[in-house]
Amino acid sequence: MENLIFTLIIAFLLFDSIFDTWLSVLNSRNWPQTVPERIASVFTQEKFLKARDYSFDRSRLSHIVSFFQLALILVMLFSGGFALVDKLAADIWTHPIGQSLVFFGILLFGADVLSLPFQYYSVFTIEQKYGFNKSTPAIFIGDKVKSWIMSVILGGGIFWLLAEIYYSIPDYFWLLAWGVLTLFSLLMTMFYSNIIVPLFNKQTPLEAGELRDAIENFAQTNGFNLKNIYVINGSKRSTKSNAYFTGIGPKKRIVLYDTLIEKHTSEEIVAVLAHEIGHYKMKHVTVGFLMSAALNLGMLYLLNILLTRTEFTAALDMEPSLHGSLLVFALLFSPVSTIIGIVSNIISRRHEFAADSFAWEHTHTTALADALIKLSVDNLSNPTPHPYYVFVNYSHPPVLERLKALDNFSVTDCKSAPE
Repeated sequence: MENLIFTLIIAFLLFDSIFDTWLSVLNSRNWPQTVPERIASVFTQEKFLKARDYSFDRSRLSHIVSFFQLALILVMLFSGGFALVDKLAADIWTHPIGQSLVFFGILLFGADVLSLPFQYYSVFTIEQKYGFNKSTPAIFIGDKVKSWIMSVILGGGIFWLLAEIYYSIPDYFWLLAWGVLTLFSLLMTMFYSNIIVPLFNKQTPLEAGELRDAIENFAQTNGFNLKNIYVINGSKRSTKSNAYFTGIGPKKRIVLYDTLIEKHTSEEIVAVLAHEIGHYKMKHVTVGFLMSAALNLGMLYLLNILLTRTEFTAALDMEPSLHGSLLVFALLFSPVSTIIGIVSNIISRRHEFAADSFAWEHTHTTALADALIKLSVDNLSNPTPHPYYVFVNYSHPPVLERLKALDNFSVTDCKSAPE
């Protein structure tokens, strides 16, 4: 049985790598020679070729990182590396929960340190080459140290609590753990911008003026109670633009990147926010939260079954333990994770189309389409990704599909208007 489990782990890892590489190659070969007509007025041929080169460079680095990670895991599997780390953790801390924390700390910290050269190259070579990077080595290192500290405090704290539940009430572990994770997820949704974001970026209330008046008027007209509108200094690290909606209830807020405000008109920004408000009005945030909670419940139930079987950890020459079972579960779960990701992305893309429709219905202008084209050009996004790649990996529809849908809304609206 142990040999079968080990073989399945290897097979799943290889399949996942081959599948991802195949999709990436298809996507790279899908670039046309000229700019699609719909976006040619803004996406010049020079910019289009630059976006293609940017995509190719990122794809090549992604392949290198993926192969490196696969090789590292295979070396650990065939050399008994995980068993060695398990023994080391037991020597460092005899407490079972402490052993698990040390075990994952060594693996996760070690993996992140080994990936630092790739992360550094991505930021200071690729992003720098295409004019996106505004970060510095000091900011890069500071961000990394902060993320490590957060992982220890939040990740370590949550893991300790879940492990205490497992050892104290094993029969109901999966259900109680689900309750803890769901509550934690809810709290993070509410307070992420108040607690986590300030550690990395500065957020300031949007100043009074034309843009704030336009946003507040739109929100009030459409029955959306919005008091918290913030600007985040995204330009501290990158020239790329974005906007997002976060929080629930009284903690909900709209966050605009300063780069978005610099590059877009007030009408375009209002249209982008209309899209975000559409997500909220159509309960997409709630649906996403409930989906995540349901998936976590199913995963924890399966994990609970695996925790009772010693042959899974034995497949890696490890003693029965919580961390050993979690490791094997993560390695075996990759095919299921891919399927879940595909389903989640299908639902997400439908939500994006619906939010675009909401924005059109409540603005009746081309502002959202104009903003989408500008964002695509400024961020050097791929306007023509391969359909298979989109199906598996895209949570948002490609820009040309969104523009086509918006154009159809416009045509339908014109036909239905009285003469």
